[in-house]
Amino acid sequence: MTSPTLRDARELLDPDRIVVFDGAMGTMLYSKGAFINLCYDQLSVSQPDLVRDVHRAYVKAGAEVIETNTFGANRLKLTQHGLETQVKEFNVRSAQIAREAAGDRAWVAGAVGPLGVRLEPYGPTSTDEAREIFREQLSALREGGADLFILETFSDLVEIEQAIQAARDVDAGVPVIAQMTIGTDCLSPYGASPEDIARALTAAGADVVGLNCSVGPQAILEAIERMTPATTRKLSAMPNAGMPREVGGRTMYMASPEYIASYGRHLVQAGVKVIGGCCGTTPEHIRALVEGIRPLVPRLRATRPATHPATDTDAARSTQDAGVEPMPFAQRSRWAAKIARGEFVSSVEIVPPRGVDATKMLQGVEALKRAGVDAVNVPDGPRAQSRMGALLTSLLIEQRIGIETVTHYCCRDRNLLGMLSDLLGAAAMGLRNMLIITGDPPKMGPYPNATAVFDIDAIGLTNLVRNLNRGLDPGGNAIGTPTSFTIGVGVNPAAIDPAHEIKRFEWKVDAGAEYAITQPVFDAAQLERFLERIAHVRIPIIAGIWPLVSARNAEFLANEVPGVVVPPEIISRMKRANETSKEAAVAEGIAIAREMLERVRPSVQGVQVSAPFGKVELALEVFREHLAPASSVAG
Repeated sequence: MTSPTLRDARELLDPDRIVVFDGAMGTMLYSKGAFINLCYDQLSVSQPDLVRDVHRAYVKAGAEVIETNTFGANRLKLTQHGLETQVKEFNVRSAQIAREAAGDRAWVAGAVGPLGVRLEPYGPTSTDEAREIFREQLSALREGGADLFILETFSDLVEIEQAIQAARDVDAGVPVIAQMTIGTDCLSPYGASPEDIARALTAAGADVVGLNCSVGPQAILEAIERMTPATTRKLSAMPNAGMPREVGGRTMYMASPEYIASYGRHLVQAGVKVIGGCCGTTPEHIRALVEGIRPLVPRLRATRPATHPATDTDAARSTQDAGVEPMPFAQRSRWAAKIARGEFVSSVEIVPPRGVDATKMLQGVEALKRAGVDAVNVPDGPRAQSRMGALLTSLLIEQRIGIETVTHYCCRDRNLLGMLSDLLGAAAMGLRNMLIITGDPPKMGPYPNATAVFDIDAIGLTNLVRNLNRGLDPGGNAIGTPTSFTIGVGVNPAAIDPAHEIKRFEWKVDAGAEYAITQPVFDAAQLERFLERIAHVRIPIIAGIWPLVSARNAEFLANEVPGVVVPPEIISRMKRANETSKEAAVAEGIAIAREMLERVRPSVQGVQVSAPFGKVELALEVFREHLAPASSVAG
């Protein structure tokens, strides 16, 4: 069976790709009866089936990379067991066993740990000698079939730098992951801070830098958050399953798979792209981790090509994961049908009421329906304000007024289970049009101490809804009748980092987005340039239009609303109008919005006009001459 090539292994260095490693080897060998006083590295020769079974369990759990059973297989460590002459044998054989277990479903990382001695000037071993010892082990791992190297659980930055150099000596093209260990104070045993670690490993030439072992995921997360701004390299994190405890004379790690999965999501959201487990973690932990982070990316890329001979279990899972063909987009709602026909759609955004009385809002929605607006956009707690829930507000509008809604649904306030429950309920009640957003952080709103959940972001939620439309839950299990949501996402043509915004938009489209609504547009040329840059992944784009009502309103949007950019010339126009009168400022704001609508109309599929302060008459004034009253609309 052909192993992945070097080119394939370097795919793991894609800065946007999330890679899942396996968990502990020693923990698993110990649980299978290996005595604690054995040389575990020797088991690859004396009990290869035992080691191979552990590897296979991790591959089955979803690990994309498995590590060789060679953490202590260097000359100095093996000397303690009188096995120093078998360095090459142990490392070559360990890599071969991992390669056999991985097949073409996973990569093999040659695992290298510290030497267990101090280097000069604090110990008897020179840096040159250390480099040669590492080179001996790494050469054997490469010969046995390792696709990449992982240097882990190092305490001394000087020592791991020698290991990195040795890896480059062996093969300069092989990816190198370098990981230090820290204590509960977030410092390495020799006092290096997370920032020191990130900078030093980056300067030493590691492709991926990170942390593993010693502590559980909470301390690792804290340290990773400090490392993120200190390096341009991908970050890795492989925490223990909590801190070890003595239970009945045995060392036990108490963190459950669910706990590890929960922190796995937080680690990914903090910037980790390479994730796995260390001491105490098992295939069950890795399986939970894989499922836990699945919604955070458009899709976890399979490492197994189609030519891999699937087992019966694999075949059954593949059949289950395929889901059903989703309902054709045009059949899901009137909103979708109009988009599918290529017609220009109109919508107005109305913020839900702060209390329980929705009378005024419903009166405004009735006016929109009479005017011929296609749909009402219902935001979900914008700027972290506490208002009537978007789902129930949308249901109220559709049932009372009979106009379709586009329901904004954000990830801030609900965990994955809550979102799944909400969406199933919304589908059962007949809501069809969703606009999926991540949501503004609570610190923006009047309740800054409220807790944000963010189990997944807009990309992950898009993927989740796409699967629901195929009849699958987040775990790939059938739910029966599939949902029939239209999947909209947000996009910001005026983002501070356009390249990042475009990359996220690509991910959203890859995850299943079917149309997008922009942040308010105040610079038509900027929108046009953005549309050119996303032409390769273009889906129907609906432009956001916001009629300003005053200079203060313009400055507020420019300075206090995330994602909204109001050009200086627009603010200047509003200031000049304000100097005349409030009425003149409102008229100027409407004029600016109408100019935006006229300019962008040829480039987009529709517009969403906001009703500032709930004043639907201002939104309708922007639409003047662009709507057909409901009485004259067929059907």
